[in-house]
Amino acid sequence: MKLLLKKTGYIALMLFIISIISFGAIHLAPNSFFASGELNPNITPESIERLKSVYGLDKPLFVQYFSWLKAILMLDFGISFASGKSVSSEILLRLPVTLLINIVSLVAIFCISVYFGVKSALKKDGIYDYVIKQFSLVSYAMPSFYLSLLLVIFFGVYLGWFPISGLNSVYTKIPTWLDTAWHLVLPITVMIFGGVGSMILYVRGLSVSILRSDYFFFAKARGIEGKNLLRYVIAPNLMPPLVTMLGLSLPGLIGGSVIIESVFSINGMGLLFYQSALARDYPVIMGILVISSFLTLLGNILADLWLLAINPHFKKAKRD
Repeated sequence: MKLLLKKTGYIALMLFIISIISFGAIHLAPNSFFASGELNPNITPESIERLKSVYGLDKPLFVQYFSWLKAILMLDFGISFASGKSVSSEILLRLPVTLLINIVSLVAIFCISVYFGVKSALKKDGIYDYVIKQFSLVSYAMPSFYLSLLLVIFFGVYLGWFPISGLNSVYTKIPTWLDTAWHLVLPITVMIFGGVGSMILYVRGLSVSILRSDYFFFAKARGIEGKNLLRYVIAPNLMPPLVTMLGLSLPGLIGGSVIIESVFSINGMGLLFYQSALARDYPVIMGILVISSFLTLLGNILADLWLLAINPHFKKAKRD
């Protein structure tokens, strides 16, 4: 309970700091949504000042910040400059698909990395290990937007196996959920391919160090072989650092959603952020930054709780 309270306080403090940095960075950016000519080339300076007054942009920055902070504590992120709709409703409408893509990708990356990373370590310096390392390096170096375009051209345009944009077909005889899954095959593939390379190399490195450890040779000397070595020696020592690494990789996955959703025209939070940045729609940008930061911090807290469940020494270290 004490640890949970500390983590809650940590999230609150970090969100407060992130809100200050985000608010300051947004207002230091050149130009604005209400700059002369942005809305309408014929708009008058008087009309612009009136719009600024409506949105509270004519007040000092510290007054604007605390008004905004008070509003987000009530889960009110303001009104979008571009659409005139509630920012909260805009984000809630697009958040589920972004979470779906990231959660599926994260689970797949975890499973693939553990399987191939451990197997590569067990066959160290062999052909299998060489192939896995080369694949991981290609995955690590491949830009996600370039891979997205390759998959769109080959599997979407040339072969016609998968749709290249959106979440649903206009005319289809298959169930809606299956149609959505079909549309998400290429985006999720790009997310997995972009994240799995570095994770495989990380798991391989951890596994190699475990295989060279004294306790591994001691376990073999006691007659533990095969799957029992994986279950009782390798897995317990591999999971804690791997769970920590997964928690740290969440920001990269969420950030990658901006590129993936923009390329595949997926109506998620990443595409909304990209469109809002182009339109200088500050309330939406700041709302997405706060939500993304909260999800990242929550992911790290969940990773710590998972560590508590699988590693009793972590609980003792936290208490000390």
